Amino acid sequence: MSERWTQAPRVAVVGGGLAGLAGGCALADAGFRVTLFERRPFLGGRASSYQHPGTGEVVDNCQHVLLGCCTNLVEFYRRLGVEGKIRWYDRLTFLEPGGRASLIEPSSLPAPLHTTPAFLRAACLDWPDKLAIAGAMAALVPMTPRDRGESFLTWLRRHGQTERAIARFWRTVLVSALNEDIDRVSVPSAAQVMRESFLKSPSAGRMGVPTVPLTELYSVAGGYLSARSGEVRLRSGVDGFRAEVAGVRLLTPGGEEGFDFVVLAVPFDVLSRMLPQTSAAEPLRQTLDQLETSPITGIHLWFDRQITDLDHAVLLDRTIQWMFHKSKLVAPASSRQPALSPVEGRGHPIPAGGARQLAGREESNGSYVELVVSSSKTLVERSRAEIIDLALNELHEFFPESRAAKLVKSTVIKEVHATYSPRPGVDLHRPRPETVWPRVFLAGDWTATGWPATMEGAVRSGYRAAECVARVTGQREATFVVPNLPPSGFMRLFRG
Repeated sequence: MSERWTQAPRVAVVGGGLAGLAGGCALADAGFRVTLFERRPFLGGRASSYQHPGTGEVVDNCQHVLLGCCTNLVEFYRRLGVEGKIRWYDRLTFLEPGGRASLIEPSSLPAPLHTTPAFLRAACLDWPDKLAIAGAMAALVPMTPRDRGESFLTWLRRHGQTERAIARFWRTVLVSALNEDIDRVSVPSAAQVMRESFLKSPSAGRMGVPTVPLTELYSVAGGYLSARSGEVRLRSGVDGFRAEVAGVRLLTPGGEEGFDFVVLAVPFDVLSRMLPQTSAAEPLRQTLDQLETSPITGIHLWFDRQITDLDHAVLLDRTIQWMFHKSKLVAPASSRQPALSPVEGRGHPIPAGGARQLAGREESNGSYVELVVSSSKTLVERSRAEIIDLALNELHEFFPESRAAKLVKSTVIKEVHATYSPRPGVDLHRPRPETVWPRVFLAGDWTATGWPATMEGAVRSGYRAAECVARVTGQREATFVVPNLPPSGFMRLFRG
């Protein structure tokens, strides 16, 4: 610390999502006294779970996965000691209606050629599709293209992509990764996903899936902060702040409270409402007004029998895009700590004692599956019954055994404002962690992280904000952000 600090500075972190948790834990490790405010009675933000009142089952608000290239998220899991609760997969199964499968997996070839044998074997693509994809990939290898205002769909057509290649490869991968339609995605955002996950290294594309409900995964962060002289205040909203010369005062329903520094790790629309009504705040408010959101829908179905042996699958040519077989993915409740929180206004506290529902399993040999629709704009206004009927009809096409299965229960969870939309030009409006107020910093996957709206981007933003706080107080060499996964094979020849 700088000598002018006679005791550890007090830092308020507003928001208990991944950005706030990552920033708070990093600051606590660096010796700061952290107080984390979260208006809901659980940690994790959009990566959360709750006991659904209609089904009695514990459900995640949406399936979250990570890739091997998510270096900061992996480091955060190690920091918390929960890295063992992630199951890793090297193989993706692409299913066509009718059930024909194509497997995409790495080979012993050096990057960026490591998935070439799998693509050559893939039945879901014809030879013209594969040649077109190879050509576009070759264009992305040397460097990430600049944002010139065109959508990635326009870029793909300019690079000779077939309609099947666009539908069954580019759209399938990128809509899931970026939560936006490719006719609204910027070229740099799409290129960054493809380079980091597909091209740089075989290990970069490994997919990690949590084996516990999400709130159980991230509630550990609360204990981590408390063990380092921090404080976690759940059900504690913050309405705004007032920046002063010697600190920042948070405005809460219960009054005001002063801190040396504040990290605002809330969604951009929430932040806009928290900004003071002053001319100093106007440029940031106008910047936030340029950001838009895109929805995600999760469809949870419980059947009385097994409908597939697959743990997960990518589903082609239909509305639903992913199937996650939760009764195969989630660890048995008896092997986990039964310490989860309720979700205010959405469900009930998760019961202690490891009830069978915690595992997402029926006592019989049933199947619990979650179907995911990213960028689900067409579903936002549709009813629960309509969405379930659509999902069942499509599921029957991919998994014929599901036709004979009885649907025991179901639910639909819509995250209408799930992520920011990475449209062309949006990076110009993603703010840095520093603000016009020297003691106030920003965090969130929507800030200027260099990554899209992912858990990795959220953790990076929290670490960047923590670095800013630490350096202001004299810790000039403070570094929390972990570098990108290094390229391997021939990709080491390129720096872009």
